[in-house]
Amino acid sequence: MAKFRRRTCILLSLFILFIFSLMMGLKMLWPNAASFGPPFGLDLLPELHPLNAHSGNKADFQRSDRINMETNTKALKGAGMTVLPAKASEVNLEELPPLNYFLHAFYYSWYGNPQFDGKYIHWNHPVLEHWDPRIAKNYPQGQHSPPDDIGSSFYPELGSYSSRDPSVIETHMKQMRSASIGVLALSWYPPDSRDDNGEATDHLVPTILDKAHKYNLKVTFHIEPYSNRDDQNMHQNIKYIIDKYGNHPAFYRYKTRTGHSLPMFYVYDSYITKPTIWANLLTPSGSQSVRSSPYDGLFIALLVEEKHKNDILQSGFDGIYTYFATNGFTYGSSHQNWNNLKSFCEKNNLMFIPSVGPGYIDTSIRPWNTQNTRNRVNGKYYEVGLSAALQTHPSLISITSFNEWHEGTQIEKAVPKRTANTIYLDYRPHKPSLYLELTRKWSEKFSKERMTYALDQQQPAS
Repeated sequence: MAKFRRRTCILLSLFILFIFSLMMGLKMLWPNAASFGPPFGLDLLPELHPLNAHSGNKADFQRSDRINMETNTKALKGAGMTVLPAKASEVNLEELPPLNYFLHAFYYSWYGNPQFDGKYIHWNHPVLEHWDPRIAKNYPQGQHSPPDDIGSSFYPELGSYSSRDPSVIETHMKQMRSASIGVLALSWYPPDSRDDNGEATDHLVPTILDKAHKYNLKVTFHIEPYSNRDDQNMHQNIKYIIDKYGNHPAFYRYKTRTGHSLPMFYVYDSYITKPTIWANLLTPSGSQSVRSSPYDGLFIALLVEEKHKNDILQSGFDGIYTYFATNGFTYGSSHQNWNNLKSFCEKNNLMFIPSVGPGYIDTSIRPWNTQNTRNRVNGKYYEVGLSAALQTHPSLISITSFNEWHEGTQIEKAVPKRTANTIYLDYRPHKPSLYLELTRKWSEKFSKERMTYALDQQQPAS
């Protein structure tokens, strides 16, 4: 009888543990509705401050880290190994399905290393301090020290590479081609500008266009919020991009229902600029208007808060995208709001472009931001997001991201790596190509489904 009771207790304990694990997994996939209020970390977004921002509980942060790191830590300790970056695996392009030019991936060319750039760029990203000094003092400061210590929770198969390296660019194009991604949305600053932690990158555009064309990919531009961005310099920069790159065969144009083939520009942090300023550029009567000119295009605004919908209309934008890979972080990035956003776009003749990511973890550069971490759950989080996007019958789908390593949203190949101080996350038990393979699977599904509902089913103009 005692043995029976003991066995019963053990089985009951295991059952409770299983239920608890299942609930935690589901929580990672679908954050509960309470998180759709002012989310922790929204202060990361320029000029957006939640009314009831809170610091979070340190014990909760530590518990979240433990959940997200547990599988990989045990596996690597059990193996007792340090895994070095592998050589990039080859892809047989002849066996791949057609590219899907309605699937875009955000691409970053801001990485550098001593071999090509004379120093490390972005891999040595500083650890960003929390805005509240009382919280900041509980977290590390300084910056990362490549090549073994990089500003990411994952480690690239290509190592701490340089975006200037032509072989790296080509490998990236091969990987995107293998995933049936038709368009890369290139993070872009004007020639005389750069991000806070990097160098100017416009000089890399010709090589990126050439390598993209080799694999039949197209390139569109993701315009970053450079200093003092306004209607006048935006007009100058749109003119610069179209004049300099518009005749390249890899330059992306979207053919609309009216038959016009127009360049497309994603505008990051568009909400920083007042609608009246954007209207000068994006409405026919504006003082800097590009409409019905050789520099007209499709301008896609970032929607973060619900109230941005009306600002976007007033501004004269042609569509919205949601960018963030964290379900529940913003109104726009929350899957449960996408049907409403799609309805709003249809009613107002706007394009709706949901952004889907494989997961999110930026604690290598924001160690206090664990509440916004989203576990990849071996690809399930990514597939849930892609499924939610397809259900809205979108014009396009964007992927956040191909290689934003700082925020752990990359689908680029990552490998296991362990150092004396760091155990990097990886894609095991699957191969480094897991997220490329999942992308290809859903790209094909999206392509087939889109043909059943889209009236503007044309390929980009060559």
